[in-house]
Amino acid sequence: MAYETIILDVAGGAYRLTLNRPDKLNSFNARMHEEVRDALTRIEDDAGARVLLVTGAGRGFCAGQDLGDRDVNAGPLDLSQGPQNDYNPLVRRLVALPLPVICAVNGVAAGAGVNIAAACDIVVAKASAKFAQAFSAIGLVPDSGGTYLLPKAMGQARAMAFTLLNERLTAQQAAEFGMIWKAIPDEDFDAEVDAMLAKLANAPTFGLASAKRAIRESWSSTLDDALDRERDMQKQCGLSPDYKEGVNAFKEKRAPQFSGARPA
Repeated sequence: MAYETIILDVAGGAYRLTLNRPDKLNSFNARMHEEVRDALTRIEDDAGARVLLVTGAGRGFCAGQDLGDRDVNAGPLDLSQGPQNDYNPLVRRLVALPLPVICAVNGVAAGAGVNIAAACDIVVAKASAKFAQAFSAIGLVPDSGGTYLLPKAMGQARAMAFTLLNERLTAQQAAEFGMIWKAIPDEDFDAEVDAMLAKLANAPTFGLASAKRAIRESWSSTLDDALDRERDMQKQCGLSPDYKEGVNAFKEKRAPQFSGARPA
């Protein structure tokens, strides 16, 4: 597929998916959903994929749904179709990807843009970035996992006020509330994101993917479930080439050369 609304680059197993409708603050239309689905399939099918970075072009990360795509005066709209066909599958795929997913919020994130970011594993933002849930301004409920992901990240009181009052959060507030990993000075943002991407591209991918899945699955499990899951995952990770390499590198006092390979 030739991409018109996104940019997909890969180098050394590190994928960069850039939402590329800067004139619309990278809001989603039908074409962008189609292209993102295709890009994620390419990444899922690549055995050499090590990490995914999601970011935006221009001055915004993502303003959610492009409301210009909808004619609210043409008759009743079934707004369940967008979540059902587009946003829900996107969030599920980001959560399930067997590799780390970084979201680099380079500017405003609003509506579904906030919640797609929250579905990623590590979220960093420029200090100048802003976050707005925005749904209440047009009489809608947050979708794309916002009612689930944000209370878990920032607590119910903050998530509720953020949603109902429709007040913008600064990147620093988002970091203080636990909504993102950190706010980064604008002048350092690109370099720090590149360093994080390089670090994860050279990390033990199978182990990281297992840790990601264990943490995600803990949300709906008991302590006993978590202990059993950790036991079983540890067995599999111990059979991976990267575990052997990591231990040997430690003993030999050298930097490890991880392959990211799954256990044989």
